[in-house]
Formats: sequence, structure tokens, C-alpha cells
Amino acid sequence: MGFLEYEFLSNSIMDYVTTFIVLIVGIGVIVIIKIFVMKKMERKARDTRNKFNAFMFSLLKKTLIPALFFGVFYLSIQHLVVNESFLKIVKIIGITIFTFLTISFVVSIINYIFLNYWLSNADDEIKRRSVKSIMPIIKIVVYSSGLFFLLDNLGFKISALIAGLGIGGVAVALAGQTVLKDLFSYFAILFDRPFEIGDFIVVGEYLGNIEHVGIKTTRIRSLGGEEVIFSNADLTDSRVRNYKRMDKRRVGFKLGVVYQTGVAHLKEIPIIIKKIINNIEETTFDRAHFVSYGDFSLIFEVVYYVVGNDYNKYMDIHQRINLEIFEEFHKRNIEFAYPTQTVFVEKNKGLEG
Repeated sequence: MGFLEYEFLSNSIMDYVTTFIVLIVGIGVIVIIKIFVMKKMERKARDTRNKFNAFMFSLLKKTLIPALFFGVFYLSIQHLVVNESFLKIVKIIGITIFTFLTISFVVSIINYIFLNYWLSNADDEIKRRSVKSIMPIIKIVVYSSGLFFLLDNLGFKISALIAGLGIGGVAVALAGQTVLKDLFSYFAILFDRPFEIGDFIVVGEYLGNIEHVGIKTTRIRSLGGEEVIFSNADLTDSRVRNYKRMDKRRVGFKLGVVYQTGVAHLKEIPIIIKKIINNIEETTFDRAHFVSYGDFSLIFEVVYYVVGNDYNKYMDIHQRINLEIFEEFHKRNIEFAYPTQTVFVEKNKGLEG
């Protein structure tokens, strides 16, 4: 019997040599791929400024290379007669490594998509906070799925566990309907984006600037300075007016002049108002009309637009228009109306005797 045919633990020396050669050659091939092929491709991706390719090569180095090393080890021991318990342990280790590398790969891809596509070209605080809030939830879902896959492949009967979780999930859902509704409303706000941090909104009788959007509540800083807290479900179920998204503000107002105003002045008033508004920057005149006869005044209705959503700018412009209307009316002796009542008294000449 030759030396290579000498048996140790049910395997010949030749079997051990073959296993060692396969292991060394496999490791060498992986090292060559890692050093020469992948580095060259990664350098080429960086030179072409393709961020996705560079990311993928980096991710593959973290996940594929460890999997290949274990694959080479598993392939090399196939030439040996090994104990069933040892082989079972190796399979368990292999499945565990494969599962967690896959989970890491999936989570990294999702994280990259969120950060580089969904948040691209947008300096948006609500988006960044939302990504930080949603990523732990995504990780929990992915890791839970991976854990169920791992347990199933290890021979555990997870059908009873899933059924139990299903019943427990129904119980939790019934007990926490409000919380779940707020959570789903948060996702609606996150993806539909009806408002963002810094927007000025009006919800019913409340108005203010968005300061924080959380998983359950949204906080608004009101004009009075106090913080108003809404549940997310309240906001998604309400009619929200978002003034930050307003490109231009429509302004309508009425003014009245006394009934004693002459016809010439009545015809002149719309022209005066139109000229005043047209001479102010960032405003667009729409119309000015003598619309009705009031109880104590002749009523004119005016409509114009202010470009932008700045409330202070709108008030400055509206104040200027009011002041200039007052000046022009004063020059022409046009009187503004105010609540008055005229009493006509008929003189009684008495009865003839």
C-alpha cells in the first residue's frame, strides 16, 4: 500500500491532497477575480462616473466574495467521506451565510435606491427624515422574511409559527387600529407628499407651519406661537390648504362710495384702480366693476393677483393699493360710504277749518 493510499478517518491521503488542491486552487481563482477583474471593472466604473456600477461592484465584494469562499470550501470537502453530523453543521453554516448575505444585499439595494434616486436632486428635510424612519421598518420586514426562510430550510415547521403570528397580528391590529391608521397615513404623506416641513397649511380653524412629520403625529407651529399636534390620520382625512404650493394669490375686495357720487366719477373709479394695480410690481390686474347697489353705498368689486405665496408681501401690496386708492379718491373728492340713514320728514300744513 502506497503512502497516498494510506487511510485516515475513512479517507486516503490522496483524498486529503485532492481536497487541499481544490481548496487552494479555488481560493486562488477567487483572489485573482477579486484583485484583477473586479478592481479593474470597479476602476472603470469610477472613471465613467457611473455611481450605480461602482456601488454594485462594492456590494458584490461584500456579499459575493464571502459566498464564493464558502462555496469553494464546500466543494472541496465533497471528495471526503465525512461524518453526517459534520456535514449537517456545514450545511447549516452555508444556509445561514447565504441567508444573511442575501438579506444584506437586498437591504443595501433598497437603501441605495432610497438615497440616490428617491432623494436625488432634492434637499428635502421631510424626505430624509422619512427615509430614516422607514428604513428600520423595511429592515425588520426583510430580516423577518430571511429568518423564516432560514428556519424553514433548517427543518423547523414554521407553519404553526406563522399561523400563531397571524392570529396575534389580527389581535394587535384590532387593539391598535388608531396607531395602524396613523402609520398608514404616514406612508400616504411620505409618498404622496401633500405637504412638507416648512409649508404653511390651514386645517379647519388651525393654521401654521409644518415643523415635524412623524410616524404617528405631525406638529404645526401656529401663528400664535403654540405647537399644534395632529394625528396623521386627522390630516389625511381633512381638507388641507397648502399655501406654500401657491404660485400666485388671488385677492378680491369690495369698496363702496356714497350715492351722491356723480356718473363721471363712477365710470372713472375702475380705471383709477386698474392703473394703481398695474403700476405695482408682481401684481396682475384682473377686473374692477360696479357690481351692486347697497343699502347705503354703491359697491365696486376688485380682483387682482399677487405673484408668489409670501403672506407679508401680499399684505404690503394690498396696503399700498388701499392707500393709493384713498389718495386718488381724495384728490377727486370721491367719498367712501359708511353706514348712514337718511330720514325724510314731510311738513304737515295742518287741517283747514
